[in-house]
Amino acid sequence: MTELSIPLLFDNQLQPLISSPGQHQWDLPQSYQIEKYQAHANTISSRFTSSDEEWIPIKEIAIPDLSVPLQLSRTDTFSLFAPAHQKMAAYLIMLFLGMRTADDLLSLAVYCRDRINSQMFTYALTVAILHRPDTKKLRLPQLNEIFPDKFMDSRIFFRAREESNILPDALREPIEIPMDYTGTNADPEHRVAYWREDIGVNLHHWHWHLVYPFSGPLEVIDKDRRGELFYYMHHQTMARYNVERMCNDLGRTRPLENLREPIAEGYFPKLDQIVSGRAWPSRPRNMMLSDVNRTVEGLTFALEDLEYWREVLLEAIRTRRMKTSDGKEIYLDDFTGIDILGNAVEASPLSPDMSTYGSFHNLGHLAIATMHDPDHRYLEPFAVMGDAATAMRDPIFYRWHQHVDDIFAIFKNSITPYSSDELSFPGVAVTDVHVNLPGANLNTFNTFWSKSIVDLSRGLDFAPKGEVLARFQHLNHEPFKYYITVHNTNDKDVLGTVRIFLAPRYNEQGAPLYFNEQRMLMIELDKFTARLKRGLNLLERESADTAVTIPFETTFRNLNHNRPDVSNRSATEEYNFCGCGWPHHMHLPKGTIEGYPMDLFVMISDFDYDRVDQEDPIGCADGISYCGLKDRKYPDARSMGFPFDRSAHHNVRVLSDFLTPNMRVQQVNVKFHDVVTERRNLSRSYGG
Repeated sequence: MTELSIPLLFDNQLQPLISSPGQHQWDLPQSYQIEKYQAHANTISSRFTSSDEEWIPIKEIAIPDLSVPLQLSRTDTFSLFAPAHQKMAAYLIMLFLGMRTADDLLSLAVYCRDRINSQMFTYALTVAILHRPDTKKLRLPQLNEIFPDKFMDSRIFFRAREESNILPDALREPIEIPMDYTGTNADPEHRVAYWREDIGVNLHHWHWHLVYPFSGPLEVIDKDRRGELFYYMHHQTMARYNVERMCNDLGRTRPLENLREPIAEGYFPKLDQIVSGRAWPSRPRNMMLSDVNRTVEGLTFALEDLEYWREVLLEAIRTRRMKTSDGKEIYLDDFTGIDILGNAVEASPLSPDMSTYGSFHNLGHLAIATMHDPDHRYLEPFAVMGDAATAMRDPIFYRWHQHVDDIFAIFKNSITPYSSDELSFPGVAVTDVHVNLPGANLNTFNTFWSKSIVDLSRGLDFAPKGEVLARFQHLNHEPFKYYITVHNTNDKDVLGTVRIFLAPRYNEQGAPLYFNEQRMLMIELDKFTARLKRGLNLLERESADTAVTIPFETTFRNLNHNRPDVSNRSATEEYNFCGCGWPHHMHLPKGTIEGYPMDLFVMISDFDYDRVDQEDPIGCADGISYCGLKDRKYPDARSMGFPFDRSAHHNVRVLSDFLTPNMRVQQVNVKFHDVVTERRNLSRSYGG
């Protein structure tokens, strides 16, 4: 019963358990009932109980001290970036992890659900479930099911409640979510709103921070190469976004270096926070950052603090040394240095010394998220930059992260370029690469619009039961297949790692990109291991098998459909963890109607230098490039982004100068078709 019951706590967060949201009735001990309803418990229970509902018994346990997480009210905005909120969430995660059995966890979670801030409760319980050995197999809904208001036009919910109250389940039609509801192309930034506001893209960012949370016990925080993953996931996000901008005749992102100048980009999210009954704040154009003094929330810092931490980080990069909290020095070497630096920039608990390196990334988010009310005089909540599930909607997210990425680039550029020996694979030559799509031109990727449906009912409080569907439009692409011809002249079979990247060929003015510009725009498309027999090899690889993305059905999974057998522990563990990857429908840039020219780069590196000694991963390999493997080492000994994570020798001017025999570049086009289709299953391009 516990396995089936814990996920039900995510349903209808504002509806108290005593009113029985869903198809179940909770048999609550009297002490667990909300105080204001205890005197009327029998009357309330009889109102909401029907004969076809199943009763869920909840045993009474000694409730631990909840005074820390109760400091945040149930309806306030919760932010993963706020230090005070991180401490509250870490305490709650610790309590959930400390429960002796899953039954005890259920009991504590039931008690907390109607008392603790609902967003913090969802975050903390999800992190605990993902990291407890006895609950990793539990089936978890995606955040867009729990809090759909974070992902779509607020007007949808008024229509959804109307339809669900008037029409029976069988007669309800999907409600259309308009494509352009946050602005028009009079604002140039709106040209890429379809990308920034994509539900899957924002779910990816939220889920990544669930797998790599800011706070909690060390067992939750300390994961292999965590700081480097923070760098690489956000670096790849910026590469993808910059390419998207170039496809839409926008320049590459201008970093938010000067914290004292007006921010030209405005953003009006058109979202409501159902939990608080408030709208997400907007930001008009040309607002300016200022010191933050929201003392009631425990959030007080100056812009000068951010500028100071930036200089301290840059000095650490210049000297290649960082200090620890106990006064020791750490050398930032060519391989592990980025991991140490990443933890310091993110301000994760693995930072060498928080008192020295501060909270540059996190408080940068909050400086932007509170600029409309920095001293809280108007009691305004955080804007979308304060929430990991909504931050990527705002153009300023990318300006801030471009600045963060530029800091990492300074470190990466200080490393000695790769030598020919480090790049080559003796005896292995890639002689041909091409991409094929059924019925399409060779080496042409096709993109278009699709419409898909999500169910809102899990997040609609005090609404009749049954599905409430919404239809939204998103970018998509035709499936494709790589064909790679490789000659192995060694006298034995060898193992290689196939690395596939995609980057624009020209800059915004139509001139060829120099190598050190182009490498920063390299989008990782895939990485896999291949056995090369002696002689000629033809490698075939389907786009759906990529190690970067997760299938559409995983991104928009419905808890009640397409789920693995609950008795299959490994399958369900993978299902939860693998929700972290990049959404497959956004795997390719949009391109242009004429066809956007790009370079497809393929490299085969020597697996003897890539190998990581550990047990083979169990099943799931979705999204590993940006998310790693669950409870295992990152499955590639090379630096993330290899071979493009470092600048090149001075004699490398363009990409062709960089190539060794084990590399190949194919010129391709990404052609956008301005048509809308109902989404079909694009998980396979060529049958079984």
